[in-house]
Amino acid sequence: SGARRCEYQPGRGWSWWGLFAAGVLANTLYFLKRAPDLIERRLAAGPAAERERRQKVIQALTTILFLALLVLPGIERRTRGLRLPAAVALAGDALVAFAFWIVFLAFRENRHASAIIEVGQAQPVIDTGPYAVVRHPMYAGVVLLLFGTALALGSVWALACAAALTAAIVARLLDEERVLRERLAGYDAYRRKVRYRLVPFVW
Repeated sequence: SGARRCEYQPGRGWSWWGLFAAGVLANTLYFLKRAPDLIERRLAAGPAAERERRQKVIQALTTILFLALLVLPGIERRTRGLRLPAAVALAGDALVAFAFWIVFLAFRENRHASAIIEVGQAQPVIDTGPYAVVRHPMYAGVVLLLFGTALALGSVWALACAAALTAAIVARLLDEERVLRERLAGYDAYRRKVRYRLVPFVW
């Protein structure tokens, strides 16, 4: 039964990579045609692009953790650690695809979505589409992507890494809300209208 549980594992990396690449390519090509300004705004990313020290630290941490998320499943497999069943891996693939769809909807609704924390001139408050459900749908999609990736790669270690990454995203999200409250007109009214930050009916 142990061998049966693991027989789907060898192709997990390639399956996930194909799905991830397809999601990134589809979103990029769509917005290059429909909203090239969004793509341009998101090119400046990572710790060096952030303006505040705490965000530089958070972004550096998330970069390290994301790399670990991709590396740990291989190490776990090599050391014959606990592996997840093939059905769980397939569910992870479905979660990754769903996560890309949520991110797509968030970007389509909010063309002002920058890769760094900033408020642009004449930037409006977006309260339609997925933003009518949670205040940070892009982050919600990213969290699903992280856990979906861990499941798709069949790694318990990667699940722990996804949890740590989620904690870093929450820290970034809370700091982003502080900036939006201070600099984006109408955001406080939006916060009262849409109560949940990341998970509907939970938080």
